[in-house]
Amino acid sequence: MGPAQLTTPPTAIRKDSMNVKLSRLIATAGISLLLVAAGGHEVLDAPPAQAATTGPCDIYATGGTPCVAAHSTTRALYGAYNGPLYQVQRSSDNATQDIGVLGAGGVANAAAQDSFCANTNCVISIIYDQSGRNNRLTRALGGGVPGPRPDGSDNLADAKAAPITIGGQRAYGVYIAPGTGYRNNNTNGIATGDQPEGIYAVLDGTHYNGGCCFDYGNAQTNALADDIGIMETIYFGNNKVWGYGDGNGPWIMMDMEWGLFSGVNPRYNPMPPINHRFVTAIVNGEPNHWAIRGGNAQSGGLTNYFDGRRPNGYHPMKKEGAILLGIGGDNSNTARGTFYEGVLTSGYPTAETENAVQANITAAAYAPSGGGNPQGVQIVGGQSSRCVDVPNSSTANGTQAQIWDCGSATNQRFTHTTGKQLQVYGNKCLDAYAQGTANGTQVVIWDCNNGTNQQWNVNTNGTITGVQSGKCLDANAAGTANGTKLILWTCNGQANQRWSLRG
Repeated sequence: MGPAQLTTPPTAIRKDSMNVKLSRLIATAGISLLLVAAGGHEVLDAPPAQAATTGPCDIYATGGTPCVAAHSTTRALYGAYNGPLYQVQRSSDNATQDIGVLGAGGVANAAAQDSFCANTNCVISIIYDQSGRNNRLTRALGGGVPGPRPDGSDNLADAKAAPITIGGQRAYGVYIAPGTGYRNNNTNGIATGDQPEGIYAVLDGTHYNGGCCFDYGNAQTNALADDIGIMETIYFGNNKVWGYGDGNGPWIMMDMEWGLFSGVNPRYNPMPPINHRFVTAIVNGEPNHWAIRGGNAQSGGLTNYFDGRRPNGYHPMKKEGAILLGIGGDNSNTARGTFYEGVLTSGYPTAETENAVQANITAAAYAPSGGGNPQGVQIVGGQSSRCVDVPNSSTANGTQAQIWDCGSATNQRFTHTTGKQLQVYGNKCLDAYAQGTANGTQVVIWDCNNGTNQQWNVNTNGTITGVQSGKCLDANAAGTANGTKLILWTCNGQANQRWSLRG
């Protein structure tokens, strides 16, 4: 099946004055933007890095499609914004503190969180709206699918679970583990019915699963899946129940309720997976027209994944204008992902506007936390998206390591030492049991002893190999389920032997 035919959107022709303003933003070529269409691609000159006094929402406003909601825990999305980004609540005394920016238009003041949350756990209790419309996000209260809390509401995100750097400064994302979700059912200025809008988000491209549904965007106000076309959100993951693309994902799709869509057809559409450490994800919608775009949030331009008419039954749309993060419209909460920033706009943005926003994102300089020897990182399976885990937080010598849903506990936090150990709890090391080198040797934890069976090479191709054996850290039998045990096996290039370190 060939790619979907592109249609000329009703918004393709914009006022000259808007184009002149935007052209000033992109007057000096700096980065190449790749625009993929049916039958080929076109490389355009990209916008230069934006000045520190310009944020994505300034660019959208210049393009005539202003932000009506702007959420981020990592930076200001307006050049003049100097208010709070988010609020944290600590478990020791339930006290709260707002976390702001280091200066107007700047990055998050992570040191304030570190100080407030020292020696205790913290959750993100509010994600503030920078647009001035008070479209803040707070704990989702449940819906058609209840949350895991006794009152049916969802969990809040661990405030320490997604450290990164932005512009060289430490910051924290919103780490959505299954059962975590945010929502606002009483919003101001968000598109309803068939009104046009644009949505973008910067996400962790390595943290996802096939659960339903890691969404960000416009949703129904009653938290029930009682009709089609009542949602318009970004979805990121590799769910294949409703929609999917080529390979094993992950994909950027649109959740329109009663279906995730990768194009005009239900279920499969020709769409490549998107694999970057940080992903820019974009979906836009207007009457009988929508689009998916995406790219590497660290460099380069945007790819057009789909641009065409609505699927059958989804015209006209019946959007209701709630906002959610990390869950499906009916509060389905088995998905995982990490969110750093995102907005909803009034009106359907031009490609020129979005290209300028992408350049602003790449100039912000998102990067993983840590240096040459990562400290306290998770080891994430390339096939399973689950974390290397010590079962039940055991500290007993000989406990075999496994993969499990990623969380924030110390039994999933490893330090790659200068001596090539993968150390957990500060005194236990990943160990090839009994100094074994044969295929199937169990990978366990043991008191660190400087043995070569406890030394590991973390390789640039994603493999982790034992220094003594030369064999790969392997999820047994290519398993992806919780509890799959880790072993040594001859390196074979398969995804169950690929790992990434996440701060």
